[in-house]
Amino acid sequence: MRSAKPVQFAGTSGVTVVVPCYNYGHFLADVVHSALSQERVSTRVIIVDDASPDGSAEVARMLAAADPRITVVCHEVNQGHIATYNDGLARVETEFVALVSADDLLAPGALGRATDLMKAHPGVGMVYGMPVEFNDDEGVPDIPAPGRRGSWTVWPGGEWLRWACWRGRCFILSPEVVMRTDALRQVGPYNAELPHSGDLEYWVRTAARWDVGRINGPAQAYYRVHGHNMHLTSFDTMQVDLKHRLDAFNVLATAELAAELPAAARLHRMARHGVSRESLLLAERNLDAGGAVSVSLSLMDVATLARPSAESTLRGRALRYRLVRAGRRAAPTGFQGMIEAYRRQVDRVRWTIWRKAGIS
Repeated sequence: MRSAKPVQFAGTSGVTVVVPCYNYGHFLADVVHSALSQERVSTRVIIVDDASPDGSAEVARMLAAADPRITVVCHEVNQGHIATYNDGLARVETEFVALVSADDLLAPGALGRATDLMKAHPGVGMVYGMPVEFNDDEGVPDIPAPGRRGSWTVWPGGEWLRWACWRGRCFILSPEVVMRTDALRQVGPYNAELPHSGDLEYWVRTAARWDVGRINGPAQAYYRVHGHNMHLTSFDTMQVDLKHRLDAFNVLATAELAAELPAAARLHRMARHGVSRESLLLAERNLDAGGAVSVSLSLMDVATLARPSAESTLRGRALRYRLVRAGRRAAPTGFQGMIEAYRRQVDRVRWTIWRKAGIS
């Protein structure tokens, strides 16, 4: 990892923003404006409507009729979001590309900052930054003051992957990513067999071949949180997310990556251990917070799926002790409550580190 002071390049870079859309026609004008109003880049927008029944295609065509920089692709039948991503990305002809869902927004200056980094570092295939969550009730948070440039971080792809595998998680939400189109072509399309973890798998495949950059400081994108995309954060739903992570990290076990990444097998094992470790920790935390035994048992199943010896680890034995107590209907001890309070503080610290550094 190395840090660098941002450099602003003269001239404009060509960037295509692909906007997949299904029933989000009422958001299209905002996301298109956030793309086309970017400074220091020449932006094109490709809207791919996946046979939305809400009239999204008509909204997209109206936007395109008013601005020649917008192209609209309409599916006759619904093909799903992965096919919609790939359809739009296959049509990109510019040097750089971003994939932004119709309900999200690019932050002002995001594309220029990302392309500057990739121009300065030709080995970087993808750049991400800080995403800021918002909802329709509160609106978009205050935009950072103009001229706030922050800093850059550049990781060799393998180093960034080690962090992701060790933690067994994804550090990227998605709308904040800008890619070099050459990297996109080399990595290939999104995996249609991973509709729930395609983004993570794609970042793994990219980092296996390219360096990874991050913009530190200003927001790079705004991620809309609503009923259709609420994060899986409660203990009784986290096992679903953890299983999806396992599916994504399994790409490290493919012959394709093994041939390009000498450490692929070790990283795959590290990722599975990371997912197992977090599954056990969440199972512990559920019981320490007085949660249902069935939830912790489900999380233990995921931990064992990821690492068959999970129950014999120190954390696995600690979880088994808690399960025995909970099975006797014993309430969490005061010490368990203290541990959980400490863990919540650690969560806040890690969240702060992630916002500032992009990993945690």
